[in-house]
Amino acid sequence: MSLYRELHRPQFHFTARENWLNDPNGLVYYEGVWHLFFQHNAEAPTWGRMWWGHATSTDLIHWQQAEPALYPDESGSMFSGSAVVDHNNTAGFGEGALLIFYTAAGHHAEPPQAFRQCLAYSLDNGEHWQKYSANPIVEHLEAENRDPKVVWHEPSGQWIMALYLADDRFCLLRSRDARRWQRLQELSLPGAMECPDLFVLSDESGTERWVFSGGNGSYQIGQFDGEKFTAQTPVRHYELGRNGYAGQTWSNAPDGRCVQISWMAGGLYPEMPFNQQMSIPVELSLLGSGEDARLVRWPVQELAALRRDAQRVERQAISEGAPLLISSDAVTIDVTFTVYKQQARAFYLVVRGHPVYFDWSANTLSIKSSGEHKAVPARPEVDLPEGTCLSIRLLVDRSSIEVFINQGQLAASYCFLPDGYVYTLALHSYGGEQIIEALEMHELASIWGV
Repeated sequence: MSLYRELHRPQFHFTARENWLNDPNGLVYYEGVWHLFFQHNAEAPTWGRMWWGHATSTDLIHWQQAEPALYPDESGSMFSGSAVVDHNNTAGFGEGALLIFYTAAGHHAEPPQAFRQCLAYSLDNGEHWQKYSANPIVEHLEAENRDPKVVWHEPSGQWIMALYLADDRFCLLRSRDARRWQRLQELSLPGAMECPDLFVLSDESGTERWVFSGGNGSYQIGQFDGEKFTAQTPVRHYELGRNGYAGQTWSNAPDGRCVQISWMAGGLYPEMPFNQQMSIPVELSLLGSGEDARLVRWPVQELAALRRDAQRVERQAISEGAPLLISSDAVTIDVTFTVYKQQARAFYLVVRGHPVYFDWSANTLSIKSSGEHKAVPARPEVDLPEGTCLSIRLLVDRSSIEVFINQGQLAASYCFLPDGYVYTLALHSYGGEQIIEALEMHELASIWGV
């Protein structure tokens, strides 16, 4: 079976050419190119020693895998981290140098004290990387401290590093030169661990807000003054599915965009030369302001370039026992329907044998995936009063479903191992009639050119 034509190979999600993949790392845009680095075991399709895999794209959709950027060495495996453009030559490697911050994780036989933060740099637009000769730049702090996410804070003229410590605890550090770091603040994010991210967005009032997040999609929104992050919202969750993890945003993204990608952890790809996949890149924005501000995630606009043949269904009533059945290889599905709770008690969208369903009595969205049910409360994130027109976008690849509700107010990622099925999509109503306002399906071209 030829490369990228394999039975379970995702056709519009990034996967490594072969072997293991997990956390996205070092996301940076520079000179018209999006760089995606990722945790990669170059030796086997299982987790093990870690390299930094590397892929590039000019459109966030079509990816070209390059040689690994970082290789394991005497300091251990190359664990997760981030990348930036040093526009002002603060580190002294040259104006516009690309900097990578990563965790040297020691060897498996060594204690966690071997976990230290290190620096690498590139002077040729990310094609080749040199590890800093005076590594580590941050000595061991505690436990398996790891996953440095570095951003530039313009008002104070310094680099800020968010670093995972242990349990649900993280810390912030600062540096003027990206080499010498001072610890600033410890903060906790209840229920979260690993893979911190720190980025800035403007809310609907135009106020600049900082977002601090952890590996499982928990986040808080607040203010950061160069010394301290002050949370102004409760802990919320941008990922409500069971398979989205370790989301990270690109640094230096053009046109003020804030773009994120995640590892879709836990997918099953039996007998494949690769293992695991990334999510579709999503654009982030803030809905609301003040304490009510929350993240919205929506697939990047570049995905539309893959669209091919479309099928459309206009306003239609779906009665109990008379499902709407559609056969197509379509992999994007947009559905809008009206919430009439005095009619249907539940509404099901069965995608390749996997039900996405709304239980109006409990006001939950549920998806069955890999033998488990995941219930997502629709309130308080999205209010669904009588007569609400609800929109859903489903991205369906060979082994995954991504769900976006009401233009991204709710988002959930799920992996599945495909079963035999007759219909790509079956819409069922239970306990009454459900009104479909519109349905549109698109086939997507493969990003691999197969």
